Amino acid sequence: MGVSTTFAQFTLSGEFRPRTEMNHGYKAMAGPDQDASLFTAQRTRVNFIYKSDKVKTKLVLQDVRTWGNEKQLVTNHDFGTSVHEAWAEVMFSKSFSLKAGRQELVYDDHRIFGNVGWAHQARSHDLALFKFEKKFKLHVGVAYNENTTVSNNLYQGADAYKAMQFLWFNNSFGDLNLSVLFLNNGVEQFNSDSTSSAPKYSQTVGPRLVYKKDNLNVGGTFYYQMGDNLAAMYYHLEAGYKLSDKFSLNAGYEALSGTSQIDGTEDNSFKPLYGTNHKFNGFMDYFYVGSHMKSVGLNDLYLKANYKLGAYSLTGFVHMFSAAADVMGADGKAMDANLGTEIDLVIGRKINDMASIACGYSHMLATETMETIRGGSADELNNWAWVMLTVKPTFFSN
Repeated sequence: MGVSTTFAQFTLSGEFRPRTEMNHGYKAMAGPDQDASLFTAQRTRVNFIYKSDKVKTKLVLQDVRTWGNEKQLVTNHDFGTSVHEAWAEVMFSKSFSLKAGRQELVYDDHRIFGNVGWAHQARSHDLALFKFEKKFKLHVGVAYNENTTVSNNLYQGADAYKAMQFLWFNNSFGDLNLSVLFLNNGVEQFNSDSTSSAPKYSQTVGPRLVYKKDNLNVGGTFYYQMGDNLAAMYYHLEAGYKLSDKFSLNAGYEALSGTSQIDGTEDNSFKPLYGTNHKFNGFMDYFYVGSHMKSVGLNDLYLKANYKLGAYSLTGFVHMFSAAADVMGADGKAMDANLGTEIDLVIGRKINDMASIACGYSHMLATETMETIRGGSADELNNWAWVMLTVKPTFFSN
């Protein structure tokens, strides 16, 4: 008689991440006589992770708060912990599984699906994810959001979609890695009397290719977005070279199509939907972080340098932004497409295996055209600085 052995691992870990920020022009340019703000916000997590050859589960409890926004003598009613992740993955075989529950979605470079880890609250989805992984990877995700279990009524929730399905394929061919994504996104539509018809769907489809060999890496992405009165495109090219063990350079160009403010009748504005948008287009988050989704689009030509010395790392970005479609001036004519230049600097230090500290400074050199689409004043000192401590202890692991 054979003996079946199950291997299992349980881990209890945490995260403590306070970040202090000085803001005078972050996300939007400062106005005349606007004072800088200074605040500290913190993310605290407790992670319960269980893994075996039959089942995997994860529960992440999360508390996000700004220092001082909750009274010191807190009551149970004031306690604001939420569930960031709560999922179980059942292994039907070594290559096929079903992962169901609240979970993060992270694919490729985070442009369409990302966990938005920079934001303290981060992003997670309620869905069922079918995974086949052998010589290649094939993931199929299905989500359907509802407010009540009593009746199938219109969806009035805060999330962006009522129904969503996606397919992601990934395979490597030697030094070349290929991903293909298809996303069907359905958003609830409300009529004037607050009733609803069927969700309005849009489709995003396209490939991503990455070539890596020795010290060189080259990547390219193209997505086409279509739907009712929607036709938009996205492409991204980046090349990087590691000059030494300490120093590397990257250069890239990213284009997101936009809708003209002068003669735009069709929606040509590409929407990156559920990506980690803070990772792209400058750390000051002027574009696609809670704004700019249905606008004139963006062209971003950038250069990145990274230097490592022992436990320290130094990263610098220069972004040159321009509008992808016409911006209408006060005279009704198209303005100069140049939006400005952003400079980002980040210094990090690994303290030990559980703790690290990082700080950054960003400066926006904006134009009159940026004023027109984002408000504020280009003549003001638009900058942003931050310092963040991250501690991730493992309390228990068997």
